[in-house]
Amino acid sequence: MSESGENSIEKDISFTLEVSNKMGIHARPAAMIVRIASRFEGDIWVEKEGERVNAKSIMGIMMLAASKGTILTFYVNSSKNDEFQKEMSELFSSKFQDE
Repeated sequence: MSESGENSIEKDISFTLEVSNKMGIHARPAAMIVRIASRFEGDIWVEKEGERVNAKSIMGIMMLAASKGTILTFYVNSSKNDEFQKEMSELFSSKFQDE
C-alpha cells in the first residue's frame, strides 16, 4: 500500500517576513512571490496591516504597496506548508536579488 500526497492532512500555518530590499515589493519581486505561490496547491494569502490578498495574484501583491521594513504575514493551507515557508523565506532573505 503506497501513501499518496493527496491523502495528506492539510493544516493552516502562518508566518511573517519583513521586506528588506531598498525598493520594496515592486513588479519583479511581486512576480517572484506569485511564481512560488502558484506552484503550491491550496490557499495562500498575504496580509499587510489587515489587508489580505491572494498570494497567487500579482495585482493583489502589488496593491499591498509593501515598502522596505513592511511586515507581511503569509497564511498557508497546503499539503506542503513547510516547503512553501522555506522557499518564501529564502526569497525574502535574498532581498529578491535586487541588491
